[in-house]
Formats: sequence, C-alpha cells, structure tokens
Amino acid sequence: MANKTTAEKLATIQQGYTLQGATIELGAAIVDDVVHKEAQVRLPLAMMNRHGLVAGATGTGKTVTLHMMAEQLSTAGVPVFLADIKGDLSGLATAGTPSEKLTARTESLGQQWQAKNFPVEFLSLGGDGNGIPVRATISSFGPILLSRIMDLNDTQESSLQLIFHFADQRQLELVDLKDLRAVIQYLTSDEGKAELENLGGLSKATAGVILRELVNLEAQGMEKFFGEPEFDTAELLRTAPDGRGVISCLELPTLQTKPLLFSTFLMWLLADLFEDLPEAGDLDKPKLVFFLDEAHLLFNGASKAFLEAITTTIRLIRSKGAGIFFVTQTPKDVPADVLGQLANRVQHALRAFTPEDAKALKATVSTFPVSDYDLEKTLTSAGIGEAVITVMNEKGAPTPVALTRLRAPESVIGPSADDLVRSSVAASSLLAKYGTAVDNVSAYEKLRDQGAVPTGDAAPGQPPVPASAEPLPAPSAPLPAPIPEQASPQEGMFGDIAGALGGVLGGALKSMGRSMGNQLGRDLMRGVFGTSSRRRR
Repeated sequence: MANKTTAEKLATIQQGYTLQGATIELGAAIVDDVVHKEAQVRLPLAMMNRHGLVAGATGTGKTVTLHMMAEQLSTAGVPVFLADIKGDLSGLATAGTPSEKLTARTESLGQQWQAKNFPVEFLSLGGDGNGIPVRATISSFGPILLSRIMDLNDTQESSLQLIFHFADQRQLELVDLKDLRAVIQYLTSDEGKAELENLGGLSKATAGVILRELVNLEAQGMEKFFGEPEFDTAELLRTAPDGRGVISCLELPTLQTKPLLFSTFLMWLLADLFEDLPEAGDLDKPKLVFFLDEAHLLFNGASKAFLEAITTTIRLIRSKGAGIFFVTQTPKDVPADVLGQLANRVQHALRAFTPEDAKALKATVSTFPVSDYDLEKTLTSAGIGEAVITVMNEKGAPTPVALTRLRAPESVIGPSADDLVRSSVAASSLLAKYGTAVDNVSAYEKLRDQGAVPTGDAAPGQPPVPASAEPLPAPSAPLPAPIPEQASPQEGMFGDIAGALGGVLGGALKSMGRSMGNQLGRDLMRGVFGTSSRRRR
C-alpha cells in the first residue's frame, strides 16, 4: 500500500465510487494531502436504508454533514427526520448566502453551488419550543420505554409491564401520567388489593416505588410530553407539493435537563414507525432517513431488554424502507450489535488527548476496511469539514476508504430567523391537528367516577382536566370485567411468539402473553418495546 503512486490511489477511489443509480454526493477525495475533484465520493441512495454512523469529536462538522445530506435527500424526494440539538438545523428553511470563501471551497470540490431553501416542518416535544407539539400516550409509549425514563431496575420494569397488562385487560386507557398514577393508586388501595394479588409477581412495595418515580416525573414537568392528540408518525413521511421530501426538524432546546426523555422519545418515534410501515423490500430510494443525534444518550445505562429491542428494530426496519443514521462522537458509543448493522460510515476527526481517547482511536481504526491511508494519523489530523468515508455500494460491498472534503450546504448554516420559524409553524397544516392538548375520558376519569357514562372524544381546543395530586376515591361501580380469554389454534402460536420475544420484553410480559386473549395479545405484542398505539386498535 505504501508503494502506491497518487494516480493508483486515485484510481482505486474513482473505481470504487463509480455508481449507476441515484446518489448522495458527499465530496471530493483527499489523496496525499491534495483535494482531487475528479475523485468524487458518493453514497448510493438505494443503500441508505442499510443505516449509517456519523461520528467525530465536538466541533469537527458533524451537524453540517447532516445538514448537507438532508438537503440532497429532500431534493431526491426522500423525507428526513432530524433532531435539532443546538438549534442550527433550522437554517435549512433559509437559502444560503454566497461568499468568496464559500465559492473557493465549492469550486475546489467541483460542486455546482446554488442558494436554496428547503421544506421544513418544525416540531417540538410537548410544545417545549416553537414547533408543532409532539406527544405520545402512555399506552403507546409502553412499559419498556417508560421504565427507561423512570430509571427502573429489571424487577420494577417487569412489574410496570404487569400494570400495563392490568390496565389493558380492564379497558383503562393510559393516556397521560395521571392515568397511570390513578391505576397504581387503585392497585395499592384497599379496594384494589385483590386485583394486585391476582396480578402475581407484583408487590405492593414495588408498586409504591413506581408510583413515587411517576410523581417525580410530574414534579419535573414531564406531564406535557404525554397525552393527546398523539402524534402520528406517518407525518414524517410526507413530501412537499413540488415533490421534495419534507424535513421534519425536532427542536430540543432543553436537552441537557432531560436527556433520557428526549433520547427515549426519539426511539418511540422510530418504534412507532416500525410498527406502521409495511414491508417494502429493496427500493430505489428510502421512504425516510432518520438521523438520531446524540446517540450515546440512548445507550448509556440502558437495560438488556432496551438494548435488545433497539437491535431488533434496527435490524428489521431496513426491509420497511427506512434508514437510520446514528450521530455521536465515537463508534464505541454504539453497542457492537448495533454498530455491526451500520453499513455507511462518515467519520470526522477524533482527538487523542488522553489514554482513553487513544484507545477509542485504535478501536475506531479497527472497524474500517484495509486502506491506503494511515488511519490513526488521518483521523487525528483531518480538518473541520473533512471525514473518512466508506459506504455500501450497489452490490452490497464496502467502498474504498476515502478521506473526503465534504460539500457545502446550500441553505444557511445556523438557525433561521425566529420570525420565519414562527410563521412556518403558524402556516403548518399540522397546527390545527396537534396544536391544542385535549383530555378525553380515560383511566383517571373512569376510576374517579366509574358510574359516569363516557362522552366520547373531547372537542378540539378543550383545555385539559387538571391532574389531581390527591389520592383517588374508591370507584362508585365495579371495574369492567377482564377481557375474556379465548382458546383457539392461534393461542399456541402466540405463546411461541411471546417466548421468542421474552428476552426483549422481559419475563413478565412473556408469561402474561400466554394468558391473554388473542386479540389483546396481538395488540400488545406489535411492538418490540411493548408499544401499542391507539390509532392501530
């Protein structure tokens, strides 16, 4: 390798990145310290559902790389989801401004730059920001994801699964935090003592711990993230009238105060998409590309069940036409089982200031194919806006490793003006659908007054019923009878499915699956995270 001439190295890269179908243009290769615009590095659009990793130290240009890739995906008619951690990605909605420095860079890369803006839908979790509010119901969120936010141990997580099972069996809809609190308060009351005993494996002490953690969530102001109207993840799959893919930009202005909530909410969006998308096979372009920023937050301290569920989702969602790109500082932030499924790699510079940094650098180098570069040296000396790249070609093989100077975005690098963001949100067709929280009859109301007749869905704009911090009174009428069990030839099959997924969902859900009625069982087992959207029932 060391004896190759520059021309031979260039020929290897040019041959490796000569592709037949539509591509995402990433930049020009750097060989022997010179940018060669005749050696273009690109990523096949059809291979973006093979997932990917964008990694690098802080300040090396990862966000701009996402920006540039999102622009080209949108132009190709592919919807994109981005989590806007720093507020910089809102600039996609504003056309860029040319400058001498920009022109010099783009000409050196052979890039035909033109100022453009792109169709952006601004979202915010629970209205925490300027975008369209994104909410989930507690039932849809599921016990495994909720356990992650509440930092429950394995035993408490299994107990929470049983509580969800009880609520579903008794037709007690868990829409928001006060619904779940009401069910737990009922189970730990004198009236619910028999029900608690019938659940099996759920102690009153454990239920009390879960209740206290739930109250802590409410004290931290997290109740606004859960409720109705629940966000339909199909909104992420839209295209604009001109055929370009809509870029859904989720604002996360208070990420540092609630990192677990935000990272887990992103996983809920992905899991809900997974459940709704039909099998698609190999497509010319993906249905959606989902960029999951600050990916290390997703995995830090995660339970075995949570990690197994992520791995299963990543492995299976590819065949449904969705691509996922994890964005983080080093590949070691991503578990090996997940990292092994990420075929497309964009590795920005790494720093080696400490022994731990040096260890991470060696581990990163070991994950790349053999190349003509000294990767340890290259990864510590790469400049801002440069990255080491290898992707999957159209035949399913890795392309040659190429140090690449990346293309410049055509929209503003940085935030759009606040007025533009607010006017975009005000003009959005989603505002009327999701802008106002509603509080329909659910578990809290049913347990508060079991004798009341449900009145159906609340009218749009009706203010939520304030959550009471006081213990609920005993229900004035018996709870609905459990959904009856039905024996059928499918029951054995369902037991097999429960057994296969038991390691993912936890022993409690595995055992409860065998005793559940078939229809309810199918509803609950749709999601590897135990998620179950009311829209799908």
